[in-house]
Amino acid sequence: MECAPGLRVCAMNIALGTIPFGTTVDLDTTFALLDRFVEAGGTRIDTANNYPFWVEGRTGDESELAIGAWLAARGNRDAVVLSTKVGARPTVAGDRTLDSAEGLSAAAIARGAEGSLKRLGTDYIDVYWSHIEDRSVPFEETLRAFDELARAGKVRAIGASNMPAWRLERARNVSGARGWLPYTHVQQRHTYLRPRPGTKLPESGHRLVTDDLLGYLADEPDLTLWAYNTLMFGAYTRPDRAIPEIYDHPGTTRRLAVLHEVAGELDATPNQVVLAWLMADGIVPIVGVSTMEQLEEAIGAAELKLDDEQRARMDAAM
Repeated sequence: MECAPGLRVCAMNIALGTIPFGTTVDLDTTFALLDRFVEAGGTRIDTANNYPFWVEGRTGDESELAIGAWLAARGNRDAVVLSTKVGARPTVAGDRTLDSAEGLSAAAIARGAEGSLKRLGTDYIDVYWSHIEDRSVPFEETLRAFDELARAGKVRAIGASNMPAWRLERARNVSGARGWLPYTHVQQRHTYLRPRPGTKLPESGHRLVTDDLLGYLADEPDLTLWAYNTLMFGAYTRPDRAIPEIYDHPGTTRRLAVLHEVAGELDATPNQVVLAWLMADGIVPIVGVSTMEQLEEAIGAAELKLDDEQRARMDAAM
C-alpha cells in the first residue's frame, strides 16, 4: 500500500505505537521490536513529545529518546516515516494531567519541534501532529507555525489529532486560503466496535471517530485517518481485559459474534481481523506492542484479506 500524499511508499499500512518504548519496554526489546517491524516492511513509527508523562517518574522524553537511539544505531532514518506530536506536553514538572499542557501557540510549536528533533536525532519529521485541541489559540497562529516549520524543511506533512470534523474542515480552509501546508492526516480513537451514542471517554483528551468524520474523510481523498486504541488494550482476545464500558450495548454482542465468525473462516485472530477491517478502508491502524508475539500478530494482519462478503457482513452487524 502507498503512504498518503507527500510520504514514501509503505509496504505495510500499519503504524507502530511506541508509548512504552524506553520505559516498561527496555532498550534491548525496543531495538528488537523496531528491527523486526522494519524487516517485515513496516515504515510508520508513531510517538509524541509527552510519552509517557502520566507514569510516575517519567518526563515524556522517553519514547522519542528510545527511537532516536535506535535510529542512530541503525543509520536508517530515511527508511522510516517518523510521526510525532506537539501540544499535550505538561509545562509543570510532575503534572500527570493535561491541565498544564503546552498548547498550540507558535512558540509552543517551535519549541516542541526543536525538542522532538533533538531527542529523535533527526533534522526532519515526516508527520507532525497537533496532539490535542487548543481553542485558546487561533488557527491562523497554529497553522502559520506549522507552515514555517515545513518551509524550513523540518516537517514534511502535518496532522490533527483529537479534533472534530468541523474544526478540521475549518483549519484546512484557513491553510488553503493562505497557501499554507494543510492538515492531511487525522488521528482519533477507533476500532471495530461502535460506542454508545453520546459517549464521553474517561481518558482526557481522547476523541472517538464519528460518522461525521468518516463522511468528511470519504469526500477528502488527500486526508488519511490514523486510528489509535484499535485493539482496546487487548480486550478482543484477553479474558483479563474487559471490553470498555462505552461499548456496553446489544450491538457489541452482535459485532463480536460476526468478528469471531470471520476470524474462524480466515484462521486468524480477532485482533488481526479488526486490523484488516480497518486497513480495508484505507485507515492506518496504530498498534502498540510490548512483546515480539504481539508484533508478529500485527504483521500477520497486514497480509490478511477480507473478501467483499466478509466486509459487508462485518459492516452490517449493528
